[in-house]
Amino acid sequence: MEAWFSLLVSIFFTVAVYLLLSKFIIRVLLGVAILGNAVNLLIFTGGRLTRAVPPVIAEDADVLTGPAANALPQALILTAIVISFSFFAFLLVLAWRAYDELATDNTDEMRVAEPVNEPAPPLGY
Repeated sequence: MEAWFSLLVSIFFTVAVYLLLSKFIIRVLLGVAILGNAVNLLIFTGGRLTRAVPPVIAEDADVLTGPAANALPQALILTAIVISFSFFAFLLVLAWRAYDELATDNTDEMRVAEPVNEPAPPLGY
């Protein structure tokens, strides 16, 4: 089962990098979202996929008696989901504002700092 999840993680990373290298802002945003999911799935797979009992210590024992599920990767994934969602929401608003101001989502056409019709700066001093 872990081999299938590893393959799925590699597919997610491949798709995310492909989308991040695009020149359209919407594809870049989708790449960021898929990259966050790939990292979450990588952490989940790294924490071992077991059907062990929950990590609850019985009242009459001091330590766990048998194998138990690791709760740390699950806690890290929950935290990462919240952080990646807030980061995606920020990027979505930023892309929306850029589209409103520049009327394009193509990064090649977003030339506010380098206008097309102005002369080039001097090449030497």
